[in-house]
Amino acid sequence: METKSEISPIQGVSACSLKKRLASGELSSSELCEKLLAYLARHEPELQSFVWLKPEYVMAEAEKKDEYRKTGAPLGILHGLPVAMKDIIDTAGIPTENGTALDSGRVPNKDASVVSLLKAAGAIILGKTASTELAFMKPAKTRNPVNPAHTPGGSSAGSAVAVAAKLTPLALGTQTAGSVIRPASYCGAYGFKPSFRRIPRSGILTQSPTLDTVGMFAMAVEDLALLGDAIFDHDPEDETTAPMPPPELSQICQSPVPVKPTLAFLDLPYMDQACSETHAALEELEALLGEQAFRASLPESFSQGLAARECIHFAEMAKCYRHYQSRAGETLSDELKEALEQGMKISAFEYLTALDWIKVLTAGLEELFARCDALVTPAAPSFAPKDLETTGNPIFNSLWTLCGTPAVTLPLFEAENGMPMGIQLVGPRGGDARLLRTARWLEHTIRKTESIVGE
Repeated sequence: METKSEISPIQGVSACSLKKRLASGELSSSELCEKLLAYLARHEPELQSFVWLKPEYVMAEAEKKDEYRKTGAPLGILHGLPVAMKDIIDTAGIPTENGTALDSGRVPNKDASVVSLLKAAGAIILGKTASTELAFMKPAKTRNPVNPAHTPGGSSAGSAVAVAAKLTPLALGTQTAGSVIRPASYCGAYGFKPSFRRIPRSGILTQSPTLDTVGMFAMAVEDLALLGDAIFDHDPEDETTAPMPPPELSQICQSPVPVKPTLAFLDLPYMDQACSETHAALEELEALLGEQAFRASLPESFSQGLAARECIHFAEMAKCYRHYQSRAGETLSDELKEALEQGMKISAFEYLTALDWIKVLTAGLEELFARCDALVTPAAPSFAPKDLETTGNPIFNSLWTLCGTPAVTLPLFEAENGMPMGIQLVGPRGGDARLLRTARWLEHTIRKTESIVGE
């Protein structure tokens, strides 16, 4: 049983609540960070979610934020809040080693665009979190905070663990297949992979330009929206981003739904890979929603989606990681070497044909989204496997990364062994705010139902 000293200072406290407490003067950034660092000192050695963490740096930044607040000058929306950063995101003057010994000691002289945006919003970079080797499949040393015998997932393992373990209220990761949604589900955090093109990627390790997406972790849907408001932006250095109006994620997310959302529960071609407890959780949720839910199937063409995504991923990774392979190919993990070799064998015809599938599949989703507010699928085939040599299977995430649609996972269920299981909601491309509002509505609906049943 936890003693008071063992409870995180942000246990049960959202980032939005911390923001209000900081604004009111009830709490200072220095007090918040001091308490977090003390909690980190006790629990991080076991979890190993951070690869760079300097308390003196964090406290110096927190004191600067407190002093600046006293000036009465305008503040950013994250002023004084700590945010952890996956260690493939460049941070000026702070090591960014990309999960590989090949980049040991690498210290960038420029922040990634997303880090610049966070600093402009007043955030404090709490530390750099563990990534799998070059953000691929070789597990990091990070341990699952619920049960260390189970994988925390990957590749954004450290960020998922740090948030789920209440070491930080907010964290960033990246997803090229399922590297945000899956570890969030395994660890019991909220994870959000936004629409493609919404968050700039300059200054971040490039694995697959067509697929790489910055994602985020938090412990509430509203917190995901808050963090997204700070980093959804256009970046001239990232040609995939485009000028856009302010996202207003928080405003829309926290507004009442105009009408009760309708959710489509997808019968995917690979649903047989989901475990019995995952099926049972989906059936329970569908029954609870009643008329607000219906069953749906994707067109047969979607069966080609997984192969197309892997083709694009491996071909682009073979090109982007060529310098790693040439420098020290034999020191790379077997998983990465095999993927790179496979990528080098992909022909231009195969690659360009795979790219064509993005428009085909995105068009195929339009008809389905015309009938519902969001799609419901498993966030992962099961709870986190009891296997530290794997990061798990991204099969239920890959299609949405390929199509560039936003996806959010909610830690709504628990397996019989006590491990968390997330439910994934998918929205139309560009419908990020609406998706978060639907996710918030769903969570509140479930809590209300549970309260009634409990009475």
